[in-house]
Amino acid sequence: MIPLETLSVFFAAAVALALVPGPDNIFVLTQSAVYGRAAGLLVTLGLCTGLLVHTAAVSLGVAVIFQTSAAAFNVLKIAGALYLLYLAWQSFRAGAANFTDDGISASRRELYTRGVVMNITNPKVAIFFLAFLPQFADPSLGSITLQMLILGGVFMLATLLIFGSIAWSAGFLGEWIKGSTRAQATINRLAGVVFVALAIRLAITER
Repeated sequence: MIPLETLSVFFAAAVALALVPGPDNIFVLTQSAVYGRAAGLLVTLGLCTGLLVHTAAVSLGVAVIFQTSAAAFNVLKIAGALYLLYLAWQSFRAGAANFTDDGISASRRELYTRGVVMNITNPKVAIFFLAFLPQFADPSLGSITLQMLILGGVFMLATLLIFGSIAWSAGFLGEWIKGSTRAQATINRLAGVVFVALAIRLAITER
């Protein structure tokens, strides 16, 4: 069993990392502002599901492929960049149409899926997990795979708390702008610009 002291240090590090501005928390921020806090929370759950996939990949050693294979890395990051450009296109053409009385016009499944795809198609997350999680595992404590899964769970908890807070806070912005179609259109355009910027950032990312 991983000592509580080690888990506490790992949790604190995970919280600090979740607070650092990056594609995932910016994604939660924009989706919450456009669709409302409930949508932001759904996206957050999707992102955490993606972390579950990365945790399993690291535990099974699959992430090593993306660290050692330039082709695999490039395919994954291009897929992620194209998906972000698709979301940007949707935002630019939406105008004020995405805003509804309940704050959600995209389906709950679609919002959740956005979070999953956004996280899984970021190869930097897999490589980060591969480099970060093993630092807190100790072979003398038993199964490394089990320790990786536990650490991944703790990381997901920290992510859920921080990203959930971001979604909740940004949701107030979404409520405020629902009364103005001009503000709604502006937010959608800004979201589109953010998606394009994230796509470019991901596309030029090097291993």
